[in-house]
Amino acid sequence: MPETDLSIIIPVFNESRKIAADIREAGAFLERHGLSGEIIVSDDGSGDGTADIAESCETRSHVRLTVLRCGEHRGKGHAVRSGMASSTGDIILFIDSGLCIPYEHILRGLDLIRSGVCDIAHASRKLKESRVVKGQRLSRRLASSLFHRLAIGFFHVPPNLTDTQAGLKIYRGDTGRMLYRQCRLPGFLFDLDIILRAVRSGFSIREFPVDWTVDPDSRLSLIRSSAGLLREWIAFGLESHQKNH
Repeated sequence: MPETDLSIIIPVFNESRKIAADIREAGAFLERHGLSGEIIVSDDGSGDGTADIAESCETRSHVRLTVLRCGEHRGKGHAVRSGMASSTGDIILFIDSGLCIPYEHILRGLDLIRSGVCDIAHASRKLKESRVVKGQRLSRRLASSLFHRLAIGFFHVPPNLTDTQAGLKIYRGDTGRMLYRQCRLPGFLFDLDIILRAVRSGFSIREFPVDWTVDPDSRLSLIRSSAGLLREWIAFGLESHQKNH
């Protein structure tokens, strides 16, 4: 049996200014709701001391803190996959650094899974009940809209999923660990890979609304990341095309 109610995975890359607040809020959330839990900081080769700061953080006595040092910088997908592999929770989630989504909103996804409505619960910024407190620049919004259209039209992501890239996703423990063992994409497109694998395996995915505030210090840059995203997009497209034929 899993040793914990909830595993919280925080993938990080050069988040030295944010990680202490992330850990503090994650621990407080577990305590407020009487959950036995673990916080797994999965460091993707940061060069700014993020892992050292995380290791120096104190947590509540009933909360385990693990800091994974993934070595060289390989991508968010690799960091999340490493965290999933080391998790022990009956339910697992990953959440982006920076507190863009209030931790209390996690309860909405937990309720969906616990009640048997779904196996996987995704936060969405696009539902009617969602609230964008501070949004992205116009260029990012346009790029996000194009990405969503391509994900549906080219990769056949289910069209009922309104927000595939939101930084909070929750899984039944065994389901999440199985899916991420299969995933091979190290970068930002891992979300699409996991969704398609989940659909093919018959797992149900539901979205829940959240309040969301943009992180002006996001690690995804349209300029810096464009070449890597394009390579990953092409490789993923070829793999998906082969599986669909």
